[in-house]
Amino acid sequence: MTTITGPLLKEIRNRFAHVDSCPFSGQRVFFENAGGALTLNSVVNTSAKFAAIPDNQGRANAGAEALVSIIKKSKADMRTFFNASNGQFFVGESGTELTYRLIRTAVMGSGGGSVIGSTVEHPASRSAAQHWAKQAGMPYISVAHDDATGLVTADAYTAKMTAEVKVATILHTSPVTGMAIDVASIAAAIRAIVPDCFIIVDGIQHASHGHIDIDAYGIDGYVVSPYKVFSRHGYGVAWASDRLSQLPLEALIDGPLENWEMGTRDTGAYATFTDVIDYFDWLGGQVSDATEPRARIEAAGAAIKSHEKSLTDAMLFGTGNLPGLAEIEGVTIVGGQDNPSREGLVCFALTNVPALEIVDKLNQSGIRTHIRKADHYSGNILTPLGLPAAVRVSMCHYNTVGEVAAFLTAMKEIA
Repeated sequence: MTTITGPLLKEIRNRFAHVDSCPFSGQRVFFENAGGALTLNSVVNTSAKFAAIPDNQGRANAGAEALVSIIKKSKADMRTFFNASNGQFFVGESGTELTYRLIRTAVMGSGGGSVIGSTVEHPASRSAAQHWAKQAGMPYISVAHDDATGLVTADAYTAKMTAEVKVATILHTSPVTGMAIDVASIAAAIRAIVPDCFIIVDGIQHASHGHIDIDAYGIDGYVVSPYKVFSRHGYGVAWASDRLSQLPLEALIDGPLENWEMGTRDTGAYATFTDVIDYFDWLGGQVSDATEPRARIEAAGAAIKSHEKSLTDAMLFGTGNLPGLAEIEGVTIVGGQDNPSREGLVCFALTNVPALEIVDKLNQSGIRTHIRKADHYSGNILTPLGLPAAVRVSMCHYNTVGEVAAFLTAMKEIA
């Protein structure tokens, strides 16, 4: 497999908007991908195209028929990208909104029992599970994540599982620790005790790092936010299993059964997600000899993983004559320095420089990062570590080692 270097990396960067400059502040390095990745130029063009089309789906005219065909194709593309042989895909307001809907449907349709989830989860799933468990009068079981590694394991779920669990939530990758979680092993551990448990996965942070395989997970719901995987804001994408779709859904009376879509869909949302899938397909063709779309998508995911590891290794352990973050006195690396589960993200704090000051000074050096505070978004991770705040540096495969070097140069001054 070809790695992402030299001319290919340049070609990749040319496919994204604002790759090295901000339309408001000028030249900058973009290390805030976990807050929203860069947008493909193809997505920008497609968004403009569909924003101008006045037709709706479901009418007896050529425009409506074309829109329906585009949506149908996009759903077929999603099936390949996510590797889902059953169930259905649909779009909604956002990844968080869709996560709430899937969890609400599972909890309210489960007929009692209890709900289980972990402390590592983003509020998109954890708040939804706790809220709807309370509304349904169902106990919520909290599985503690491991502070040292920044993730949760199947054994931790098994230790808290009971035969009464009806709904479970799993986070695929943490937007604070940056660690990917073994969804398949956790789902298997849950089903070993409760075979018919409804399992909903938050894949929002994981999607940009490639390789999603729903058929391999044994789950009932999976959600992504397209603006975090090279598309635009304003919609989310969800997959629901056939059996989850058979629960009572919020839908128009006398309308079609097993229908998750409410109101007229934005065809442009579907079309822009096809742009994302086309990009993964193209990238897989550049880094492998694969001929089938799914195989190319898998090859792209492998190349992305490899390149992002080179970036995080450089950031942690240095590049050229620049010391890495792990070599700075007084540094805390969330999730530890050597963690094979890390996906393109380093979250850290310094004892002698507040996180907000670091982020501000990096901004002054033209490097975009983000502060994570011990609040309702990140307190579940940072508070147990005794950190009031931390700096999140999040990368994607279009970032370069040269950009990492610029970051380390600035950090040498700051620290």
